[in-house]
Amino acid sequence: KKLIVKIISLLSVVLIGDSGVGKSNLLSRFTRNEFNLESKSTIGVEFATRSIQVDGKTIKAQIWDTAGQERYRAITSAYYRGAVGALLVYDIAKHLTYENVERWLKELRDHADNNIVIMLVGNKSDLRHLRAVPTDEARAFAEKNNLSFIETSALDSTNVEEAFKNILTEIYRIVSQKQIADRSAHDESPGNNVVDISVPPTTDGQKSNKLQCCQNL
Repeated sequence: KKLIVKIISLLSVVLIGDSGVGKSNLLSRFTRNEFNLESKSTIGVEFATRSIQVDGKTIKAQIWDTAGQERYRAITSAYYRGAVGALLVYDIAKHLTYENVERWLKELRDHADNNIVIMLVGNKSDLRHLRAVPTDEARAFAEKNNLSFIETSALDSTNVEEAFKNILTEIYRIVSQKQIADRSAHDESPGNNVVDISVPPTTDGQKSNKLQCCQNL
């Protein structure tokens, strides 16, 4: 009799980068297929979830959209610790947001797990006529720092699905391979046909998908 193994994962991914680069619209495009031209700066942290199929298995992603403003930095950096993946976003039409990628990357590596999977995302590719960051330059930076790289447009949906699915697939395969290796090392066999490789939630209570913090904190 064949043993059917069903793996259900909860993978936590953070969106980081300067304010105004389009992190919130990337999240809403991927999770709800929506885009808001009047989108305002995120206050604190927000999250949304979506499930995808990888290798025939259901992967549930919990994606955290962090505020880019300096005054929220201490709060948002706490969410890096529980993340297994990160999308580091800049605006291809604003070179300063790309220059700040190095600082964001350092902060992420200071606070997150050493094995976190990071993707560099050049958003707003629809603004090609205003491009300030050459694709080759960003790709070279990504390769130098062992990051994957993609350019997206939340406005017209270009590569948004691919960006999230690529990083979630990479994370899932790394986590599941590690789990198999751990089982082999301990000579253990699963007791049933459900293997849970979920990541612990980063907060104790997640009753709402919008966590806000006051400016005077």
